[in-house]
Parts: sequence; C-alpha cells; structure tokens
Amino acid sequence: MSFSTVSVAYAAVDTAPAKRIIALSPHAVEMLYAIGAGESIVATTDHADFPEAALQIPRIGGYYGIQIERILELNPDLVVVWEGGNKAEDITRIKELGFKVFNSNPKTLEAVADELEALGELTGKQAQALEVATGYRQALTQLRADNAAKIEVSVFYQLWSTPLMTVAQNSWIQQIIAVCHGDNVFVDAASDYPQVSLETVLLKMPDVILQSQDEGNISGVDWSQWPEIPAVKQQHIYQLNADLLHRAAPRALLGVEALCAALDKVR
Repeated sequence: MSFSTVSVAYAAVDTAPAKRIIALSPHAVEMLYAIGAGESIVATTDHADFPEAALQIPRIGGYYGIQIERILELNPDLVVVWEGGNKAEDITRIKELGFKVFNSNPKTLEAVADELEALGELTGKQAQALEVATGYRQALTQLRADNAAKIEVSVFYQLWSTPLMTVAQNSWIQQIIAVCHGDNVFVDAASDYPQVSLETVLLKMPDVILQSQDEGNISGVDWSQWPEIPAVKQQHIYQLNADLLHRAAPRALLGVEALCAALDKVR
C-alpha cells in the first residue's frame, strides 16, 4: 500500500482510532462512509450530500472558509482537511491549535484507494477499508482493460459555459477521459483548467461534447448554432453527473462508466 499521496500531522503520539471526526470536503465524507466510519463524523462543509445520511451532519463552512471556533467547540480527535479546497490559513490554524490532521487530496484515480486505506488505519476500520479499496482497484483495472482497444473519440469537455472552460493534461477529468480512450482536444493546453473560445472549439471539431448536468452550464452555450461541429451535427452532446465526475471518491468509478458509455454512443 502506498501513502505517497497522503499526509498526516500529529499534535501528539496517538494511535487510538478516531471517534470524533470533522471532514472538510464532500469527497472525504463519502470515503469515511464507504469504510464504515461515517457515524463518527461530527461536522462537515457545504455540498457534502452523499450518502443521504450525510445531509444530517452539521455544516461549519465551505470554500469561503471554516468556522474555527466550531472546531474548538466540537473538539474532534481527527480533522480531515482538503488542501485543494480549504483555505490555507484555515488548515494552518487547525494545525496550530494542536488537532490531529489528515490531508485528503487525491490527485489520481489510483490514489482514492490509497486514501481509503489510510483513513481505515486512522479510524480502526482497516478491514472494511481494505475490502473497499481492493474492489475499487480491481474495478478501475477492469475499466482500463475494457476500453483500451476501443476506437479513439475526440472529446470537448465543457467544464463551464460562461466563461467557457475545459480541462487539460493534469486535471482529474482528463484521467477519466483517458480511461475511456477519449482524445481530449485541449489536452495540451497551458493550464489544467483553461478558459477557451468558441472559435477554438470550432477549429478542434470534436466528435462529442460532454457537459455537467448543471442547468447554468447547459444553457450557457447554444451549440445548435454551429452544426458544422461533428458533435453537434450528429447530436452527440451529453450531460453527465458532476458529482460522479468531479469528486475524488469511490463513486468516481460510476463517473468513469458514465463517460465511457457516452463515448460508446459516438462509436
């Protein structure tokens, strides 16, 4: 098991399983429930909505900041932070206060399994975490194998409409596109989440346009105005569940399956 993508900071030597957990990201909440530690979560952030039981967890902030005073009141024995989504100053303050901290920020599809196991160690749920992680790895390997020999399809992933944004080489979504043997038309862009122009999309002529199901994203661009784009001409514009595609959690495999199914329709 590799822990190269995860990190833990200890306020003191403490190997007792965590029983009072604050999870500061939706994906961390999903992971903790997946390994059987969900009932130990005493607080979380906005948008932590899966599984349904997570909706009952008290909220103490979001991307805009965390209520540090609430952490002090709740006195957790573990705080699961997210360096990619929590404010750096909040994470620093939580560490300064002496709380045991685990950074959950998986950068790869494979890292989800590593973090499941790491959380299992921290919560005393090693057996269930190992079972879930093993199943995840096996399913991911199978998805790679099932799609490796398929005909490549050129993809434009519409991350957002106004401004028009997409994904590139080191993004989370690009990894999913790669599993499905898609050819991201903006894979070589200078940034991981670049802003692009409609004119550039026209030049790329993608076979399929993928959008999140957010109404604002779907209605932001009327692609029917450009029937010369193969994806528009052939009506290969599909909407996918953003939570499955954007969260680094076990359900990411469902996002992979959905994206691969969309590309299969084009093939």
